[in-house]
Amino acid sequence: MRTHRRAERLIYTIHGPLHYDRAMLIPETPESKEALLKNAHAKSVFPLDDALGISRLPFKMTPALMLRCAYWAQNQCSYQTAENVIRDTYGMEINDDTIRHVTNCIGRVIFEEDCRKTDRLFQKQKSGMLDFKNNKKGILYIEADGAALNTRHKNEEGSTWRENKLGVVYSSDHIYYWKNKKGERQHQIEKREYVSYVGAASEFGRHLYRCAVENGYGSYQETVVLSDGAAWIANMAEELFPDAQHILDLYHLKENVHAFSKIKFGMKEDKYIPWAEEMSDLLENGLTDQALRKLDPDETYTNCVNLYHYISMHRGHINYPEYKAKGYFCGSGAIESGNKIVLQKRLKQAGMRWEPRTAQYLLTLKTKYECF
Repeated sequence: MRTHRRAERLIYTIHGPLHYDRAMLIPETPESKEALLKNAHAKSVFPLDDALGISRLPFKMTPALMLRCAYWAQNQCSYQTAENVIRDTYGMEINDDTIRHVTNCIGRVIFEEDCRKTDRLFQKQKSGMLDFKNNKKGILYIEADGAALNTRHKNEEGSTWRENKLGVVYSSDHIYYWKNKKGERQHQIEKREYVSYVGAASEFGRHLYRCAVENGYGSYQETVVLSDGAAWIANMAEELFPDAQHILDLYHLKENVHAFSKIKFGMKEDKYIPWAEEMSDLLENGLTDQALRKLDPDETYTNCVNLYHYISMHRGHINYPEYKAKGYFCGSGAIESGNKIVLQKRLKQAGMRWEPRTAQYLLTLKTKYECF
């Protein structure tokens, strides 16, 4: 190698733009030129860039600044506001398009690493290398839900909306309890991990399973899956978490009871509210058979569940007195709030439409940030 010339470079750092010049080396012989091209896919070398670890950066900024761009992109409501924050905080101009490209780059790297970890986990499972002892005291909670995301592409029905599937995993070890001034018990989840996937339930399930294993599934003695009763979640729970207690969110059950009652009694509050409250009390207190006797299996209404079949289908998931006696949560509030925090707050602002893949990259970053 020999020094060909000195070349200037501009790179942005979290402290501002940095101008410097460094030596550019090129091969002296055709043989060394061929060897450099074969081994490094380059025709020249900048030793100072290699020493600083910035020779192969995809953007004219340091890794630290790239991470800051990605942080503000997922933290703010748009790339434009992220541009404004970076200008006000660091005193430098990085336009929103560059911030978007940087964010997609980092999000893609993290998402692809998550996919590799998921594949490795299922390879271990297939080969029988996963050792689940289930000897740790405590409860592992797994919740899942779906929420619509507006994209730039129409599906077969002509809709641009696609479902983002979100999961959250947390354990009883990271739940803080206290009593308010009225003596009522309150709680706060101090650590959780989200996983998000724009696509098929089967692939989302693989990612959720990895998240669950990384957070103690197979170690805790008890596992609880909480859901709103969606069929795809029930199927996923049965396939991936067969030893878990699947619980239908009590709020969703009561919500369906009230919706059924409103239609049944024609919105007459003096009739539908007492009937709905009585039915809800029976179900919450484990008197499922009594509740079913008050219903006609053939009683159906438009835009409303057949309450008899709905309760019958979920009767293995609504034994709330037993769940409460074991100290289980009976509400899926963690995933409901997760949809607002992870998806709605960042990706469902007015007029937003997304490419599914770039939405996935941003959601991946958002889930990593919102773990705590």
